[in-house]
Amino acid sequence: MNLNVVLPLCSSLLSFVFFALLADQWRERRRSYQAVWAIGMLWYGLSAGTEFLGGAFGWSEPLYRVWYLIGAIWVAGWLGLGTVLLLGKTRFGYAFAGSLFLAGLFTALTQSKYNYADSGVAPILYFGIAAVLAAAIVVDTFRGGETWPRLAAAVMVGGTVASALMMVTVSLPAPGWVVDPATHIPTGALFPGYLRLLTPFFNITGAFALTLGGIYSTYIFMPKRRVIRYSLTRGQSPVWFVANLALAPFAIVVNLAASIPGAIAALVTGRLNSRVPATLLIALGGLIPAITSGLNRFGDTSGFFVGELLGVIFLFAGFLVSIEVFRVFRVPFTSIVLRTRVPEETA
Repeated sequence: MNLNVVLPLCSSLLSFVFFALLADQWRERRRSYQAVWAIGMLWYGLSAGTEFLGGAFGWSEPLYRVWYLIGAIWVAGWLGLGTVLLLGKTRFGYAFAGSLFLAGLFTALTQSKYNYADSGVAPILYFGIAAVLAAAIVVDTFRGGETWPRLAAAVMVGGTVASALMMVTVSLPAPGWVVDPATHIPTGALFPGYLRLLTPFFNITGAFALTLGGIYSTYIFMPKRRVIRYSLTRGQSPVWFVANLALAPFAIVVNLAASIPGAIAALVTGRLNSRVPATLLIALGGLIPAITSGLNRFGDTSGFFVGELLGVIFLFAGFLVSIEVFRVFRVPFTSIVLRTRVPEETA
């Protein structure tokens, strides 16, 4: 049994099932985040499908290009955008702005460390885009606006189109593809720097959005014990607001940890909101493949396919558990209702 064939095949098939369910839910409810998540899972399935084909029948230049464009660049970004649209009316904008800024900074630092050939002005350009967009999102979130998710969506669509054009026009040395000689898992080593630097830019932003969005939602819906209090309301002086904004990440982590005993008690007694385990599973589903794909970028490819499969398993489990996403169970693309779940109150 060749795990380089079996693992991506399982990831691809499960992703396509997940895509079909999300597309069906979007057809019924018309929520933008469901459509974007469906697109993200379609990319997930296609990317893993290229890995299956490459492992089973051999790699080619077109397959290698599609794999890198969809899997290394698009998947995490589109899944993260779905979380952004879901939480677009909350203060999650601050967390997303921080994720975006860190992604741009890490992209520039990656170039400084590895000095990819043919990067040009890409490191500065990508960091500049991230910094400007992060600032705009912070300002809009502070004002209580709902423009920032649409701004993030516009940048994601623009980045998708731009990366596709880059991929179509780039020239690759023969044979047009490369795999790790030890694990036979593909790497991005043949691509020029301006394309390789899109990977941390999109992946870190998307993975952080998924993971932090899951943690943020868990914090909202679980029984809370507020050991450290903070406020992000607009009716305070700029100095106090900045201080509270800096305190918020630490406070949320401490309060989340302090709330775990109460959440366990609520789980045992059947009072825990189903969105708490759902969002924790989603956070794991975003975190695991982010770690293994990051290791792949740094030369350790051994866990790449395992992390990819675990990622889609945890994401799928999280969405199945969530009442908010799957409130009505139907035969897909029909009006035949199998079961209806009653919405729960926020803890």
